[in-house]
Amino acid sequence: MRVLLVEDDARVAAALAAALRRRGHEVVHSPTAASALAADPVDLVLLDLNLPDGDGIEVCRAIRRRDESVAIIAVTARAEERDRVMGLRTGADDYVVKPYSMAELDARIEAVLRRAVRAAPRPSDVLTAGPVRIDLAAHRVTVDYREVALTRKEFEILAVLARTPDVVVSYDRLILAVWQTTFVGRHTLDVHVGSLRAKLDVPGLVNTVRGVGYRLGTS
Repeated sequence: MRVLLVEDDARVAAALAAALRRRGHEVVHSPTAASALAADPVDLVLLDLNLPDGDGIEVCRAIRRRDESVAIIAVTARAEERDRVMGLRTGADDYVVKPYSMAELDARIEAVLRRAVRAAPRPSDVLTAGPVRIDLAAHRVTVDYREVALTRKEFEILAVLARTPDVVVSYDRLILAVWQTTFVGRHTLDVHVGSLRAKLDVPGLVNTVRGVGYRLGTS
């Protein structure tokens, strides 16, 4: 998962970035409001509200205005109720007060991403990708009218990818959507995807974007 860490304290940022990278996330550090607003799109923003060149509340508002789907967690020393209320009303999905444990932050990240997955628009009952037809209601997959028997996890992986064809789905988002947790290892996902590819036997359908995730091709 690509994480934007907005934190002006270099020591705090280094420790948190290291912990996130150990969990397999890609971390982009922005020490100022200006650099945060100039950053490329990410999956999650961890936002300190006390920044040297601006108010984090305004940064949160601007990021939310630009991207309604990005997950935002305010991570700040501001513990007053009015600050928490303002942060949540401005667009933060959650609010964590310093000091906090990494275990708590992990749990909050997982909860925020789980809510984002559940809030995604309900797809059509039938999805197609090239010669593949996915009937979500019947839990049935066919390739050129030939039925393919998939396990439940293989079917769910294919369905998640087919909902956004030609768009890369990050490893963490795919794991969260299928297993409902981010603590499943990448190896488990890769094994299921390998089995899915073999069963579908459609070259170029499920593509690996190294270091990012998987994409379902449509041509």
